[in-house]
Amino acid sequence: MDNYHITPTENGWALKKQGAERASKTATTKVEIIKLATEFLDGKTASLKIHKEDGTIQEERTYPRSADPKKTKG
Repeated sequence: MDNYHITPTENGWALKKQGAERASKTATTKVEIIKLATEFLDGKTASLKIHKEDGTIQEERTYPRSADPKKTKG
């Protein structure tokens, strides 16, 4: 499973694969980069960590949802 991060940049936000130097996608707003990331990761098995402006992790998503290792009853 590939790991991707959405992080703030000087010009907005970036989607980067963990360990990569260059961003896979960039956008001016966080809402826009999340939408682009969802489209980009469609059909892939990946983990996406969405960071806050201060660099801490706000949310983690798994694509596709069925690949989430945290199976819960409910």
